[in-house]
Amino acid sequence: MQNPDLNQAVATRPHESLFVTDTTRPPDFSAVIAQLYIYPVKSCAGVALGEALLTETGLDLDRAWMVVDETGEFLTQRELPRMALVQPQVRAHDIVLRAPGMLALHLAIDQVEAAVRVKVWGQDVAAYDMGAIAAQWFSDFLGVKARLVRFDPEHQRASSLSWTDGVQALNQFSDGYPMLITSEASLAGLNAKLLAAGQPAVSMSRFRPNIVLGDAPGQEAMAAHDEDRLAHVDIATAHSRVRLQPVKPCPRCPIVNIDPLSASSSPAVNDMLQTYRQDKRLDGALSFGMNSITLDGFDQVLKVGQSVTGTYRF
Repeated sequence: MQNPDLNQAVATRPHESLFVTDTTRPPDFSAVIAQLYIYPVKSCAGVALGEALLTETGLDLDRAWMVVDETGEFLTQRELPRMALVQPQVRAHDIVLRAPGMLALHLAIDQVEAAVRVKVWGQDVAAYDMGAIAAQWFSDFLGVKARLVRFDPEHQRASSLSWTDGVQALNQFSDGYPMLITSEASLAGLNAKLLAAGQPAVSMSRFRPNIVLGDAPGQEAMAAHDEDRLAHVDIATAHSRVRLQPVKPCPRCPIVNIDPLSASSSPAVNDMLQTYRQDKRLDGALSFGMNSITLDGFDQVLKVGQSVTGTYRF
């Protein structure tokens, strides 16, 4: 949820050898994948999954669609909190979008209309328009002139090389990095502080992660924000492994103050983060979760319950 410093260069597939890793070092922590999420339409509600295919741009179908205004500029909950109420359902051949007071909108996964150019965080991106029906649906629900677009898979949009140590990592319409990792321990720590201050606890959906780490049975419990100091994350899949690299703390904007069930906003979450999550790596911006890239394991399937190990940077 940040204004990223994206790199415009044509990207190539990242390669694990670009990182120096001590393969003889035992892991510092063990965990499991507790939750998996994708957000098919940028800034709309997420979809909890039991498993997800890992692609070059992150989890399959994550931020594949985006809502734009008449000029092609992207729209988010920052300006239009009602976007939080748009609930996607992923099916075999289509995405179904539902929202209060609206008939369901069906989007064929393999169909688009005219090629267009759109803008996300000041970057010009190739996309495809999804047609007049989708445009009218979003315009009616959001109360502004809007269109829905799909990311052009031939377009290569890369993360900032200054944060990825030179590794080229591709994105679709994410804010800047292909995946976001958080942990149940970090949310529990925040909620303990909120409850102590007389504020209600919040759900993980406020933070829009892709992978949520949880405690592994029989292993030492994770501490809040352990993900901040991970050097890498190894996930054991059915046939191989996936290696992820956390590269940048995720700076937080007012979207975390928006209740995803009502679209109402209260400053409580950011106010609490202000008391203990000012991140020196981001010049004092508030952070929660780590933006991450894939070093190895494209086309593997991630599943809830898979074993996760890793080492710490510090």
